[in-house]
Amino acid sequence: MRFDPPVFEVRDLTYRAGGQTILSEVSLKILQGEYCAVIGPNGGGKTTLVRLLLGLEKPTSGAIRLFGVPLKKFRRWERIGYVPQQAAQMDRMFPGTVEEIVAMGRISKLGWTKRLSAEDREAVELAMETMEVAPLRRQLIGELSGGQRQRVMIARALASKPKVLILDEPNTGVDRRSQQRFYGLLRKLNREERMTILFVTHDVGVIADDIARLFTVNRTLSTCNDPKALLSCDNISELYGIDAHLLSNHHRH
Repeated sequence: MRFDPPVFEVRDLTYRAGGQTILSEVSLKILQGEYCAVIGPNGGGKTTLVRLLLGLEKPTSGAIRLFGVPLKKFRRWERIGYVPQQAAQMDRMFPGTVEEIVAMGRISKLGWTKRLSAEDREAVELAMETMEVAPLRRQLIGELSGGQRQRVMIARALASKPKVLILDEPNTGVDRRSQQRFYGLLRKLNREERMTILFVTHDVGVIADDIARLFTVNRTLSTCNDPKALLSCDNISELYGIDAHLLSNHHRH
């Protein structure tokens, strides 16, 4: 029997900056095909954790492995699709079409000096179809709604055909109807493509029903295999340090 290594394996990760401890002794595993979420307050270390996983920041101490390979030796970055914070809020005056933006996901893999092959163009087309933006291919990115831009940026990440998709606060500035459509598309990627998804947010109201495991981050990290049990007023109050009143938010029609 073949056992795939975890997509991410983190052991005793600590990160300090500016004389402050941002993350302290964080350990976690994310397995291939999982749908996970990271929640926590603003400034709690969620984005820092993602940047550490992607090698964009260097940990003060601890170890990170990607697909079983130590971070320092990992080279197959096309296996990881990343949509950073505020990606959908890009400059509305940017002169690129939807198709050109999505194609950047292949160009970043190939390098700017190489032309797109037939295989590359097929990957771009599939990514646009997956995120339902193919009919918008000729429109400028600045002409789109927030929800449409969101889907375009995810399509760009999918163009490299990654095995894992990381989304950092992707719902910023996106209306609720677009969010519902967005969750449906993520559900399809996870279930049909067995894509590993890591969803990062500070807003507990947008946690999707499909999430199997929940990581809570506020300098330290804890893991919950029953997200619905964690999302109680008492637990959220403790995590956010406030008196929370949780409202239900159903994403399925």
